[in-house]
Amino acid sequence: MRMPEPIRFADLPTRIEKLGRLSDELGKNIYIKRDDHTGIEISGNKIRKLEFAVGEALANDCDYLITCGGIQSNHARATAAVAARLGIGVVLVLRGDENSPSEGNYFLNRMLGADIKLVTPEEYRDDRAEIMEGIRAQLEEEGHRGYIIPEGASNGVGSLGYYKVMEEILDQEEQMGIKFDAIVVAVGSGGTYAGLYYGNEVHRNPATIYGFNIVNNREHFQGVVLNLLREISNYTGEHISVAMDDIDIIDGYVGLGYALNQPQEIESIHHIARLEGLILDPVYTGKAMYGLIEEIKKGNFDKHENILFIHTGGLFGWNMDQRDLLGSL
Repeated sequence: MRMPEPIRFADLPTRIEKLGRLSDELGKNIYIKRDDHTGIEISGNKIRKLEFAVGEALANDCDYLITCGGIQSNHARATAAVAARLGIGVVLVLRGDENSPSEGNYFLNRMLGADIKLVTPEEYRDDRAEIMEGIRAQLEEEGHRGYIIPEGASNGVGSLGYYKVMEEILDQEEQMGIKFDAIVVAVGSGGTYAGLYYGNEVHRNPATIYGFNIVNNREHFQGVVLNLLREISNYTGEHISVAMDDIDIIDGYVGLGYALNQPQEIESIHHIARLEGLILDPVYTGKAMYGLIEEIKKGNFDKHENILFIHTGGLFGWNMDQRDLLGSL
């Protein structure tokens, strides 16, 4: 298998811990992989994908990174931090306006020196690719070379970061003397899930990879993941056979929509914080963990014994509206 060369930023490997009290409460062995501990400015899962994407950018002599996301995008913040560390430029196309929360990741983006272009939800949905291409063209006129990273760094090269995570998990299983038969992750753009799924298949590991979508629906992400698996294979040269129904996306926990929360989701985050001293974020891991707990209670994970949940970070994504909701519980 051939692999592009990543550039190293993250603190790896991230550890795996058992959530003992939650396990006792649910009657399942629940473990968590702490990818929220990949760093500080670069914390979370996005840096795993950026290591490969930025490696490709530097190999192509690019001196600007261009990417996109929501106003509180973890990926955008990690990209800004990487660019600052490397001493290159970064332009962020963010979905929001001047009335959007100016704290959290958005504040950190500004502190890190990112150039920020705010666009409407409609522009983001329909035109973000063209907007980023326009920025790249403008940079080229100014003598720079830009590299476009898609939302969440979820393309073939970025997803290789979570192929490597699967290998990391397999090594940790051997060290710990345990076998995980279910691996669970939030799905927001598809690359983290696709990389895990690809690694699981290539290594003929018997675990089931489950994704809880926090936006869109199951069918949408099954299609996204299939396309990403093809892209990954183009990089590695090793293709896998997979049908759409093989991709286990569990729908029904989007709630009010992306980055919007219901009281039961916030209460679940609050409960786990008090129970385990573990902070989840309200956009990704909070919704995915809430979904996992509900699915276990329904009996849909009865066939699994050892469940590994990937903590993809997102602590900086908390904003005042969500904290106010937490305070009302």
